[in-house]
Amino acid sequence: MGIKIGFIGTGNMGASILKGIIRSGFAGPEDIYVFDADKGRMEALAEETGVAACCDNAELVRMSDYIILAVKPAVVPQVLSEVKGSFTDTKVLVSIAAGISIDMLKKHADRSIKIVRTMPNLPLMAGEGMTVISFGEHISEEEKKVVKDLFRGSGEAEELDEKLMNAVIALTGSSPAYIFMMIEAMADGAVQQGIPRKTAYRLAAQTVLGSAKMVLETGLHPAELKDQVCSPGGTTIEAVEALEKHGFRNAVMSAMKACTARALEIGRSLESR
Repeated sequence: MGIKIGFIGTGNMGASILKGIIRSGFAGPEDIYVFDADKGRMEALAEETGVAACCDNAELVRMSDYIILAVKPAVVPQVLSEVKGSFTDTKVLVSIAAGISIDMLKKHADRSIKIVRTMPNLPLMAGEGMTVISFGEHISEEEKKVVKDLFRGSGEAEELDEKLMNAVIALTGSSPAYIFMMIEAMADGAVQQGIPRKTAYRLAAQTVLGSAKMVLETGLHPAELKDQVCSPGGTTIEAVEALEKHGFRNAVMSAMKACTARALEIGRSLESR
């Protein structure tokens, strides 16, 4: 294809997106460049995948058409100050940093460049990620397709208005933590009843996976699927009543509100820099 892709940051998320791109065949290792302040981590990824390690961020930007900014939000201003002179009108910056708006990225880049804001989540490490994408100005339909394809190597990708991105952090970005806690709690309850822990984790995780697949593949409302499991006078309706008594839905909704509020707070703190 000839498209050159650069990764600033080779942590769990950046490395997983990179491997997904190679796995999907969208781009080969010869078309991918990486840089990370942690030289050992960068060199290990380059050796594992065959991609090229750059000497600094500015070199990476010069070599790449699409630059994936995969660093922590607090580091973004510093990184963009290092590379702003290397951007041209043809390059596309793709940020995965939580809480940092397109306007803020423009401010720190100190020029009008093509910017995409994304929110991927941890399951992309297993090839089942959900990445939500918001596009800035002057990005062509072909460029939008390329960005979506970059993430589809690790799961699904969907476009959404940027004003909803902080809520998306709570819905898809942080929510794997809620699911992991639920799996752990289900397994704890099973262990209490005598099921071996390793078996309990496996059974609980597969049940969550299968339930999610049913929602996606049947197109039925989650409440309708729930009703299919709840037989009159049966065991499941008793469990549902216990969950309702202990505020299960309210706990999840409150968690999402708190998460969204924190995302807004992070964004405001970075705006004041």
